[in-house]
Amino acid sequence: MKKRERILWVDDEIDLLRPYLIFLSEKGYDVATATNGIDAIEMCSRQAFDMVFLDENMPGLSGLEVLAVIKQQTPNMPVVIITKSEEENIMDLAIGNKIADYLIKPVNPNQILMTLKKHLHKREILTEQTTSGYRTEFGQIDMQISESLSAEQWLELYRRLVYWDITLDEAESELHDLLEQQKAEANGVFAKFIKNNYHTWFEQPDSRPIISPDLFKKRIFPLLDNGDKVFLVVLDNFRYDQWKLIQELLGDFFTFESEELYYAILPTATQYARNAIFSGLMPLQIKEKYPNLWVEEEEETGKNLHEEALIATQLERFRRKETFFYTKINHSQACEKLIEQLPALEHNPLNVCVMNFIDILSHARTDSKMIRELASTEKAYRALAVSWFKNTSVFMLFKELAGRGFKVVVTTDHGTTFVTKPIKVVADKSTNVNLRYKVSKAITYNRKDVYEVLQPAQVGLPSPNISSAYIFATKSDFFVYPNNYNYHANYYKNTFQHGGISMEEMMTPLVVMSGKNG
Repeated sequence: MKKRERILWVDDEIDLLRPYLIFLSEKGYDVATATNGIDAIEMCSRQAFDMVFLDENMPGLSGLEVLAVIKQQTPNMPVVIITKSEEENIMDLAIGNKIADYLIKPVNPNQILMTLKKHLHKREILTEQTTSGYRTEFGQIDMQISESLSAEQWLELYRRLVYWDITLDEAESELHDLLEQQKAEANGVFAKFIKNNYHTWFEQPDSRPIISPDLFKKRIFPLLDNGDKVFLVVLDNFRYDQWKLIQELLGDFFTFESEELYYAILPTATQYARNAIFSGLMPLQIKEKYPNLWVEEEEETGKNLHEEALIATQLERFRRKETFFYTKINHSQACEKLIEQLPALEHNPLNVCVMNFIDILSHARTDSKMIRELASTEKAYRALAVSWFKNTSVFMLFKELAGRGFKVVVTTDHGTTFVTKPIKVVADKSTNVNLRYKVSKAITYNRKDVYEVLQPAQVGLPSPNISSAYIFATKSDFFVYPNNYNYHANYYKNTFQHGGISMEEMMTPLVVMSGKNG
C-alpha cells in the first residue's frame, strides 16, 4: 500500500483553508493543522511530518521565528513559507535553502499540489519520466548498434549512451542494468568496427576522423591563427562521462563554444596517445624523426619525459613562431604554483598544462583497497573524479582561467574502461605489462579474442623487434598470463584499465570554452 505523506499546515486562519485540506486529503495526503507557532513547534517535536506549510504572518511567533526552531529540530524537513508579499528576506531564505520554497497569497490548490510534487515526489517523478524516456529510445539505440555506422556515427552513439548512463544513474532507475547490457553490446560491435576500419585511417588520412596527432593541426592552430590566447589542459586518462559532470561545475564561469569527441590512437596509453598529440606524429614517426625523444617499451625510464620538446618540434615543423609554456601537475602544490604564475602567462599565445590526477586515481583504484571501495562502480568512479575536481585547487585554477581572457581547451589523451573478463595469453619476459595491449616478438593468444596488428608500421606503430606484433584487448577483456592465473585474474577483475579498444578508451572529449568574465 502506498504511503500517505503527512503534511502540517500552520495558519492562524486555518478554518478558511478547509477546501484546501479536503483537496489534499482526496489526493492522498494526511494533513494536520495548527493555528499558531507554539502548537506547530510542539507538534513537530512529537511526530514526524514530510512537509510543513507555514504562514509567514501570524500573531505571537512569526512564521520565520517558527521556521528557525523547526529547522533546529528537523533540519532536513522541507518547509514552505506562505506570505502576502515577495519580501527580499523571504527570497534570500529560499535561495539559502533555509526554506524549500515560498508561495504568495492567495494560493490555489494546484500550486500547493505542484509544490508537494516538486519537493516530495521529485525523485519518483524523475525516475518515472527517465525510465519512460529510455524505454522509448531503447529500440532506436539497439537498431543503431546493429547498423553499419561510420566513425562519426559511432561518436554520436557514444554520446547518447553516456547521456542515458548518467541520467539513469541519477534517477536510480531499475533500467540501468539494461543500459549496461546495451553498452556491452555496443562495445562488442565497436571492436569489430575498429578491426575492420582502423588500418584504413592511415591508408586514407584525409578521410579519417580526428585522431590524436591531428589535434594541434586541426583544433589548436586555428585558434592561434584567430588571435586567441590558448590554454590547453590535458587531463590524463579522462573520460567523456566524467567531463559531462565536471561541465556542470564550470557552467557558471565559462561559455562552452564547442564540445566534440575525437579518437585516441592505439594503444590507448599515455606513452603513445599523448606523445602523438604533442608531436603531431604517430609513434613510429616520432621514433624515426626524433629517436632521442622516443622511449621504447622495455626501457625503464619515464615514457613522457619529452612532452615539452615534442610540442616544440611540432611548432617548428609547421613554421609557427608562437612562444609557449608547458607544465605538468601531479599534486595540489604544483597547481597552486601555476595559479600564481598566471599573470605572467597571459602574454603567451599558447600554454599547455598536463594534469595526472585522474590517471593516478585509476591506478590507485587498482592497487588500493580503500579506493576500490570508494569507486566500486562506474557511477562512484565518476563521482570521485568530480569530487577531486571540485574540492582541490584545480577548480580554483579553472576559475582563474575564466577571468583572464584565455581560450581554454580541455581534452585528454585516452580514457579508461571497466574490465571484467580475463583472457589468457602467453608471452616472454620482455613483453610489456599493460593489461589491455601487448607488444612482443613471441606471444600466444586466441585470435578471436583480440585485435592483432602483425605489421605495426601500417598503423603508425614502432616495432621493438623485427618480428614484433601488437595485440589489443576489446570490450571488457584484460590479459592475464597462465602463471598464477587465478590470483591475477581476481586481482585485476573489476578495475579500470586502458590501452585497448572500447568506446570509453578511444572516444575522448575535446572542449573549447571561454570565460564569461574574461
